[in-house]
Amino acid sequence: MKFRTRIVFGVLLSVLFVLASLGIFIGQLLKGFYVDQLADRIGKEAALSALVIENSNENEWQEIAERLGERLDVRVTVIKENGDVVGETSDNPTSIDETEIEESTGEANIRYSTSFGDDHLSYTYPFHYGEEHKGYLRLSMPVSHIDEINKKIWVFLWVSFSLAFLTIALLSYRIANQLTRPVEQVTKAANELAKGNFGVRMEEGYQDEIGQLTKSINTLASSLEQTTSEYHTQRERLEALFDHMGSGLIFINDRGDISLINQYCKSIFDTDTNHWLQRLYYHVIQESSLITLIQQIFLAEKKIRSQVSITTRLAVHHYEVYGAPILGEKEKLRGIVLVLHDITELKKLEQVRKDFVANVSHELKTPVTSLKGFAETLKEGAAANEETREQFLNIIWKESDRLQHLINDLLELSRIEQEHFHLNIEKVSLTRITREVAELLSGKAKEKKLTLSLNTSEEVDMQGDSFRLKQIIINLLHNAIIYTPEGGDIFVNVYKKNHAAVLEVEDTGIGISDRELPRIFERFYRVDKDRSRNSGGTGLGLAIVKHLTEAHSGQINVVSEKGKGTIFMLYFPSNVSNIS
Repeated sequence: MKFRTRIVFGVLLSVLFVLASLGIFIGQLLKGFYVDQLADRIGKEAALSALVIENSNENEWQEIAERLGERLDVRVTVIKENGDVVGETSDNPTSIDETEIEESTGEANIRYSTSFGDDHLSYTYPFHYGEEHKGYLRLSMPVSHIDEINKKIWVFLWVSFSLAFLTIALLSYRIANQLTRPVEQVTKAANELAKGNFGVRMEEGYQDEIGQLTKSINTLASSLEQTTSEYHTQRERLEALFDHMGSGLIFINDRGDISLINQYCKSIFDTDTNHWLQRLYYHVIQESSLITLIQQIFLAEKKIRSQVSITTRLAVHHYEVYGAPILGEKEKLRGIVLVLHDITELKKLEQVRKDFVANVSHELKTPVTSLKGFAETLKEGAAANEETREQFLNIIWKESDRLQHLINDLLELSRIEQEHFHLNIEKVSLTRITREVAELLSGKAKEKKLTLSLNTSEEVDMQGDSFRLKQIIINLLHNAIIYTPEGGDIFVNVYKKNHAAVLEVEDTGIGISDRELPRIFERFYRVDKDRSRNSGGTGLGLAIVKHLTEAHSGQINVVSEKGKGTIFMLYFPSNVSNIS
């Protein structure tokens, strides 16, 4: 039941009870007052009438009774002491009973009587006539006359109180409505505020307590709307900063559950980290070094800075991890925060500086030593022997050729990595370029008794640099020939897929282990060092392939199994702009 209904119902019930009680009381009071006034009137009329009868003859009593009854509008009865009726205005004369005589002895009395066949209000008054005779004068009127007056009184009271009740009901409803409507508005506004609708406003109305309340609610709603707007703005900024910052960010609560993780972590862990939320960190994080670091922060409750390496399928990434505990009230641990900053490029640059000197020195040492040794041998007299001279000169030529290849590859890789490097973009046929390279290297494949299968039935065109694309294919086929044993197979496929030009080079060679796979695009890295070096490989071919593929905005993927072979898959977009 509504508050307004309860107020109106309570007020009307109280008013109804008060009016009913007051009506009964007033009705009885008016009835008694009317009867008393009527009895007093009849008593006075009876006394005057008895005085008239006392001063008249007995023979005149009938006539006097008739005149009195007509004038007073009552029934007049004159009775002697012995009970004989000597004067009567009614057609049905009645005698006076002993009770009436006894009650009329001394002073006048009024009573209800049924001796007339109906209830009457009668008044018996004694009088004296002659010297010793006594008589009784009785005035009476029917009770129905009193009842009629009483009904009129009750009708008047009922109509008056009904009008009063309706007036009070209307006023009560209006007052209750005036009181409860602001309360309903406040309740509705409070519910809307609870739902988050801070734009709700109310009519402030009168400047009373209710008006002050609605004004306060409006002020509260306005403040909440402003605060919420600022909160959402700040939250959007923090979320944008959180998701687009160049570092991984992870929050772990005191129970070990990951409560927050940004989008950058997807690339760090190479998986959809959204599924990590509300899960224990050691159930989803696979890197033992990172788990150990998290455990140290939980145990020591101190800031820790360390470096970890995370291995994905094709690369090893290095991160500087900064971890700190989150302390609440009374220094209670609430969780920890981890920030992972990618330092892979710095590590690579540092490693490149180290490896470059070591690798170049190592790669140059062998041919230079060979050249110097065989030259000294020839100088000391071996040149006189034609067979020995020819053998040493061939070795010197081979080593110098290898040295030239190494220097050329270093210069080429350096040229590709320079900022002003540009591709000569034009519409080229990847199918045609692949056929040309296959024909160029078919001789080497036959020398090793390898089957080179070329599937270029579909004409695939793309935007690219024909010279650089040929360089990519030469390196891939050259590696396939080197690392595939005699009698093996090499498959080259060129086709279109989802508006992209795809080049696949598959071999049945020695394959690449999962441990070596992330490092194959590093400079000077060789899967089989002896075989590569003996075949004239410099260890820079795949590094050149990767750089040139990325320069064409392409992607490279490798699938390999140790001892079963390797598949290189290159995806080139249809349109490539000039990239420096």
